[in-house]
Formats: sequence, C-alpha cells, structure tokens
Amino acid sequence: MSSEVGSPAVGRTPRRMELERLEGLDLHAQYDSARTGGDFFDAINLGSHVIFLLADIAGTKEETQSIAAEVQDTFRRRGTELLGMEGTNVMDATAQLVQEINHELLRAAHGVRFAPTFIGCYDLALGILAYVNAGGMTAVFHDSEGARVLASASVPLGLFTHLTHEPVMQAFEPGAKLLMVTKGVMETRHGRTHFGVERLIPLLEQTAPGFASESATELCRATLRAASEFRQIPWYSLQNLPFGKDVEDEDLTALAMVRRRVG
Repeated sequence: MSSEVGSPAVGRTPRRMELERLEGLDLHAQYDSARTGGDFFDAINLGSHVIFLLADIAGTKEETQSIAAEVQDTFRRRGTELLGMEGTNVMDATAQLVQEINHELLRAAHGVRFAPTFIGCYDLALGILAYVNAGGMTAVFHDSEGARVLASASVPLGLFTHLTHEPVMQAFEPGAKLLMVTKGVMETRHGRTHFGVERLIPLLEQTAPGFASESATELCRATLRAASEFRQIPWYSLQNLPFGKDVEDEDLTALAMVRRRVG
C-alpha cells in the first residue's frame, strides 16, 4: 500500500533485489555485512532491457530506509512503464526516469537530501548501457582498451526539483566489465591513506590473487574484501585502547556488471 503524498511510510524497508540469470549479462550488487548508512541498490529485468540503480542517500540507515523504499517503488513502477515497451527512446526514457526518482526522493525526504545516484538501462541484445551518474559515483570500466573511470557526472539527486540529467551511452564488448562503489569504499582509510580508485583497477584487470574470471559476484566480493582489509585498525592504534574513540564506518557497497562472452 502506498503512503499519502508528503507522508512516507515510517518503518518501511526496501524490497530485496531478486534478479534471475540474464541472457548475456552477469549483474550483481552487494553490501558489506555491517550497514549503518543509506546505501541502496536495486535492479529489474524488463525483457529486452535491465535497469538498475545504486544510491548513497545521506543519513543513517534508520533515517533512510523508508526513503529508499519509496524511491524503489517509483524506480520499479515508472521504470517498467517508461522502458518496458518495445521501440522506446532509451535516452529520453532514462532521463525522465531519473527526474521522477529525484522528485520522489525530495518528496519522501520532506526536502533536500543529498544522494549521489547511478541509474542505468542496459540493452541485452545490443550490449549498450545508457546511464546517468548523478553525483559522481565512482564507476570504473574495463574492456580490451584497458581500465578507465567513467568520468561523466552531474549534480547529485535530492537537491533541486527542476534539474535535468542527460544520459550517456557506453558500449560493452563481450567480456567488458563495469564496477561501481559508493563513497564508503572510496573514502576507506588506512592511517591517512584513502582506498582510492587505484585499488579498484587491479580487480577489474584480474591481477588480484584468487580473483575469479568474469564473475560479477566475485568482483563485488573481492572489492568489499579489499576495502574491509584495507581499513583494518592496526593493533597499536589508540582506537583499540579502552579510552579510544569509536569511529563509525560508512557503508561499503559495490555493484558490478559483466557482458558474458559467447561460447
């Protein structure tokens, strides 16, 4: 049951992402086990297309769960209506979907709510992704030309009601991979050093030990494992002492997609 306009349902939580095996695409998203913030992902299969969303909504988990649930409702309902029809203009429909999700985010949050969000629509037959990276979510792409950051970014969602976002297209050759992570991964620190994008690239290039070839699931697991191990507190840290100051870690979340090779 939907909530009344301007009054999001208290205590609601997003539904679990359930995505069966896709023809030609391996897509997986994963949270680290300890969640305290507003990271949120979802994806649905529309037949010829798959649409997905990865967001980092500002606030604690308790503050953002009902907002994420309302956003998910809009994502699934309007995503199906806009992009589930044959012959739809994917670029225009993706732009409209992003705008409507932005409006829903502002409504559900009762005002401004900083929320970097990556929304994509992938054509399963053509291997082409139309996407909006609102807020500069870190997204690293790898194909036969090597690994590179998808730098195109726009203003985060949740700030302005009338802002429009223009989608960008990225072609996936067989075996091409895309890895996205939220701020918690990028800002994970070991001492004064941040995790950084330079530690994501070896995972995409399969140079990390024990990495399973062309698996979106293993790519997410390896990313979260690397970030978690990187931020482990040394035994001599003051934080390990009885009077040490507790530091609440941010969510670690990753989403990966790999175009399967034929044969």
